[in-house]
Amino acid sequence: MANEDLDIDTDDLKRRMDGAMQALRQEFASLRTGRASASMVEPIMVDAYGAATPINQVGTVNVPEPRMVTISIWDKTLVGKAEKAIRESGLGINPVIDGTTIRLPIPELNEERRKDLAKVAGTYAENARVAIRNVRRDGMDQLKKAKSNGMGEDDQKLWQTEIQEMTDEYIKRVDDTLETKQQEIMQV
Repeated sequence: MANEDLDIDTDDLKRRMDGAMQALRQEFASLRTGRASASMVEPIMVDAYGAATPINQVGTVNVPEPRMVTISIWDKTLVGKAEKAIRESGLGINPVIDGTTIRLPIPELNEERRKDLAKVAGTYAENARVAIRNVRRDGMDQLKKAKSNGMGEDDQKLWQTEIQEMTDEYIKRVDDTLETKQQEIMQV
């Protein structure tokens, strides 16, 4: 069975599901587990020069010690906007401004904060599941088109099964990744 003839591009569906997993991993990297990490600020976008810009493109991110992240903002006019973006990011960290440097002291996680972070991780995982299901829906729509273009019912069932199995595999990966992240968050 050649994909090209039937207009069902499973490689594209797989690539898009991989993209949803990659986005989930990046979001999970931003969740703090009580230790400082440069990746925790990666998803933060700063309103710089009229465009949403990743924070690591308006300053240098460093981890000088295990419980501190520093961001040296290159343009002093962006310090306030960067601080605002950090406060609104949901990281739960109060930035401290020192000239053009923003310090992010990472507090110990208390039980309540751990539970909150575990819930946030669950939300990120659900967003990834929705993205994967949307890719599945696109695949099923391609199948409907192929059927109306003369694809046989047996072929259609085979493709439906393949797309569903791919979806189930990716949803399981999301669930496994979530479980690992939640255990990491709850670990004292």
